[in-house]
Parts: sequence; structure tokens; C-alpha cells
Amino acid sequence: MTDSIALDTVDLHILRLLQNDARTTYRDLAAEVGVAPSTCLDRVTRMRRTGVILGHQLRLDPARMGRGLEALLSVQVRPHRRELIGPFVERIRTLPESRALFHLTGPDDYLVHVAVSDTADLQRLVLDEFTSRREVARVETRLIFQQWECGPLLPPSATAAGPGTCQASQPD
Repeated sequence: MTDSIALDTVDLHILRLLQNDARTTYRDLAAEVGVAPSTCLDRVTRMRRTGVILGHQLRLDPARMGRGLEALLSVQVRPHRRELIGPFVERIRTLPESRALFHLTGPDDYLVHVAVSDTADLQRLVLDEFTSRREVARVETRLIFQQWECGPLLPPSATAAGPGTCQASQPD
């Protein structure tokens, strides 16, 4: 388990702003949080170096990319042994339809978020890439009607300042 890093209110404010728009300039960040641009740069550099900030991501609209149907696949792997799950995880991570993969406790071993073009594509994916694998005992599919992103992510002590807001990631 990784140790948490001490973050002050300025760090938290910077993180809130960057989570809303990672392209915000250091000058704009500094003006918003009330510090010099060089101080802002030093703080962001420290948070990158210590692993608080892991990187920047480009978010795409799956529907506009021809993948308008999203689903969650609950997958049970049997037997649940390292020599079987390693290759399973690596294969699922390489699929262009895979958006996220979670290893779980409980009756299901994995939850896979996928984006496909339509129900026929989803059926092909489940049959060809999941149930055809000898280690996959069961797949349960749930369609996603709509999803929201919540945030920003803050340390537990900072959440007392008020909850974040959730925004729909797809138009209504």
C-alpha cells in the first residue's frame, strides 16, 4: 500500500482545477489559487514526482468514435489461479473495446467496461473474446444507459469541505 502525501489547501485547489481541465496554464492556475506561477509549477512538479499526479488523459466520446453501446461485463474465472488470470488480464487489456478492467472480490472476479458499435458487436465480443476462453466460467452483461463522472478526487480529510459534483458524460 502506498503512503499518502501531505497536501495543503493550495495543492488541493490546484488538483481540483487540473481535474476539471488538465490543459489549464500554470499562469491561470497560479492566478486562481493566489500564488506565483513559479510556485504553482513547483507544486505541480512535486505532485508529479511523488505520484499524486499520474498523468494526463484525453477523453473521447465513444459514440462519436463508432462505439455507441457501452456495457459492463461481470466475468467469473475458474479456477482463479495466477497462471490463468495473468494471460486473461493481458488479453482483455489489449482489446480495443475494453475501456476499464477491475479485479473484484465476491462471486465475480472481474468487471470489464466495454464500448462496442451495436448489440451484434457486443455478442461477438462476448462469444469470441470471453466465453471462448477456457478459464472463463461465466459472463453476465449489463448495458449502460448513461454514466456520470464524479469528482474531483480528494483525500479523505479534504472531503469535509464539501462533496464534488457529478456530470453526465453523455448528452441527455
